Amino acid sequence: MPKNKTFFAKKLIAWYLQNKRALPWRNTKDPYKIWLSEIILQQTRVAQGLPYYTKFVAAYPTVQDLAKTPEEEVLKQWQGLGYYSRARNLLFTSKVVANELKGVFPDTYKDLKKLKGVGDYTASAIASICFNEAAAVVDGNVYRVLARVFNVTLPINSTEGIKYFKQLAQELLDTSQPGTYNQAIMEFGARYCVPQNPVCESCIFNDRCEAFKNNKVPQLPVKLKKLKVKKRYFNYLVVVSEDGKTLLEQRKGKGIWQNLYQFPLVETVAEISEEELHTKEGYKSFATLVQANSISKFNETPTIHKLSHQHLFTTFWIVETGKLKERGVPVSELQTYPVPVLVSNFLDTFGFQGFNE
Repeated sequence: MPKNKTFFAKKLIAWYLQNKRALPWRNTKDPYKIWLSEIILQQTRVAQGLPYYTKFVAAYPTVQDLAKTPEEEVLKQWQGLGYYSRARNLLFTSKVVANELKGVFPDTYKDLKKLKGVGDYTASAIASICFNEAAAVVDGNVYRVLARVFNVTLPINSTEGIKYFKQLAQELLDTSQPGTYNQAIMEFGARYCVPQNPVCESCIFNDRCEAFKNNKVPQLPVKLKKLKVKKRYFNYLVVVSEDGKTLLEQRKGKGIWQNLYQFPLVETVAEISEEELHTKEGYKSFATLVQANSISKFNETPTIHKLSHQHLFTTFWIVETGKLKERGVPVSELQTYPVPVLVSNFLDTFGFQGFNE
């Protein structure tokens, strides 16, 4: 652990008070709003998350309002943010707080961690900002700052590294103002000590930063190699009927996009031709429900959608058919369904133009 810790917190907080961004969740200590902002900002940049935060607070001003909302509506509001388990956990936890805890959030790190979807980082943020508990946050930004300033070469995704960084963060914490300190280090990592090309020459820590002194900034923090990215091939069957309808199905199970809607899907091990598509079991089942008058590719080259551990190579097949009657979803109602951003982008491009609505 560093011998002289006080310089770090003092410099960091002084920088933050002069340079912090004016963000709406910094004007409150309401644990509901802090919790909401932290969940939205997991795996998400502030610029992308801010409109969602504003939208959620307007639609659901209190945890009780959120708890009463159907899951489908919450998923629709969340659409485009990704990592949809966050939205499902958000709704689940809101029901626990509203119904079991009578609308009152736990006021300690230990009890906050018991809530679904609230891990070490989020519990530390809420406890310190709302309840002044001396609990240090550790996220990607914090790892980066601490690894560089103090030359920590332990991998941030190793058991030993995670434990060490948490201890170091706790040692450096200004216990008299933990909420301010935590926000300061997150802000500094997000805006100044950035992953690529930080401006070290004008950094407030450049006289003490070990990585800067030893020309190691690009090498830190150290991260163990990721698992191999899996390739998946999605073939969406986009039905266009004579009566202005299409077909949707809801994704089930614990995989990606749970409970979101999509077009009927045939997943394959590689890109396929129309002839090969007709031989797949998924298409044969589909063909028992829909008599295709014609089928054609919307995109000749698969659309690549990258997720953390998998890349989806997606082809949208336009299937024209007769009337679907009661089985179909009117094209005019498609925008009301929560769908993966991959499908949403297709809808924006295709727009069902030229077909009756």
